[in-house]
Amino acid sequence: MGMLAVIDTETTWWDDVMSIGVAIADTDAFKLLDKRYYILTPFKEFGGMYTDALYIDSFKPDLECSREKAMAELATFLTVYKIETIFAYNASFDYRHLPELSHLAWYDIMKLAAYRQHNSKIPSYADCYRTGRLKRGYGVESIYKMLSDNMMYREKHNALADAIDELEIMRLLNREFGEYASAKIR
Repeated sequence: MGMLAVIDTETTWWDDVMSIGVAIADTDAFKLLDKRYYILTPFKEFGGMYTDALYIDSFKPDLECSREKAMAELATFLTVYKIETIFAYNASFDYRHLPELSHLAWYDIMKLAAYRQHNSKIPSYADCYRTGRLKRGYGVESIYKMLSDNMMYREKHNALADAIDELEIMRLLNREFGEYASAKIR
């Protein structure tokens, strides 16, 4: 059994990372095995669209520290699990914001979730391009609702909560790990 990490970031109004959420899972069942949540100082003080979600519910940071310290601890955390692959929804955004992890293989969950040929829950009446990709309604919240049939679901915009939800999207898609080869961005 291999391991993977699902990563999500939240940024400030000035596009600096203010929080990082990481969910570790196995590559067979996409089952959550461990998690980490980092809030970066001083960036959390700068504010962003989702600043209010930094401390929601039971999502308390494992570390609240400088980016340098958080990335060093994250590198150790990923090494413990022998992580070589990172997944994210709209992965190019997180990849661009975490250049310290550019040596790993990155995959975009959205590249399967938003396509009719990979997501059997996309209704036949959905407006799609000829490629099979949805024209709209392919964000995390819409896809999670579609896959789970939970119309009450709301994306929290907390980096850890969102990483866990994105992992759940992978599980609900019911695709084998190898099928994500076409979703590689780097």
